[in-house]
Amino acid sequence: MSSELDTVVDRIVERVRARIQEEQAPPLPEVRGTWHDESSARLALSSGCARLGMSGAEPLQAAPPSDLARLIDHTLLKPTATRKDIERVCAEARKYSFASVCVNTTWIGLVARLLEGSAAKPICVVGFPLGAMSMQGKADETRHAITAGAGEIDMVLNIGALKSGDYDTALEDIRQVVAAAQGRPVKVILETAMLDRDEKIAASALCKAGGAAFVKTSTGFGGGGATVEDIALIRAVVGPAMGIKASGGVKTADDIKSLVAAGATRVGASASVAIVTGGAGTGGY
Repeated sequence: MSSELDTVVDRIVERVRARIQEEQAPPLPEVRGTWHDESSARLALSSGCARLGMSGAEPLQAAPPSDLARLIDHTLLKPTATRKDIERVCAEARKYSFASVCVNTTWIGLVARLLEGSAAKPICVVGFPLGAMSMQGKADETRHAITAGAGEIDMVLNIGALKSGDYDTALEDIRQVVAAAQGRPVKVILETAMLDRDEKIAASALCKAGGAAFVKTSTGFGGGGATVEDIALIRAVVGPAMGIKASGGVKTADDIKSLVAAGATRVGASASVAIVTGGAGTGGY
């Protein structure tokens, strides 16, 4: 099994690397949906779409705040977050129609109750922020989060296993969380700032093989954050159908539009209110 998986991942890395060298730039995906202009994108969003991929010659133009909000996972993951803080972000999610509220396991039950009846989903992080806990621990935390009301799971990749070339462990880690999520979408956080290009390619391939719904760039705690280049690279690996969540350092509406144009379908941000109201976000989870 290990030899076969190594061979598959190595082939993917080589194929994407060759394409990048040929084009002398991280490639954008050839197909990312059927949204060719601002009006069609707005129509999709107004119809309830929370995840938007796009193609066509022109990038998505300025979107009204409500459209941007539906792409955003409103995030509060600071260890100092209080109940009052959690109540505030849930109220903001309702007010601005954010896609979700993303919190640590300790708060997910409260968030699920506060968001009941709204369009915003309660999302929980797992193995956060290091990704270094055991597979069993991640799976158990996932089951707890689902029982408490989580609608989606954002898990952190086993970064050490990936960097060791232990693809079997990294893949099984993802598969166990996907199984424990019982059909809820799972996003796998790569922590791209800690990976080189080949590792990003391999990690993205493992996310797809493991049954994840999304590849996510960053925790917000590991340095760096989402970049247009990384989003385009991930999209080139996973193809047009899989979700990509850009997170870490997203502070403005222009940031979101650039990341969506590169292939992102969801954005994680703590500066969400500032973004949709036209203010300057400070970032930080």
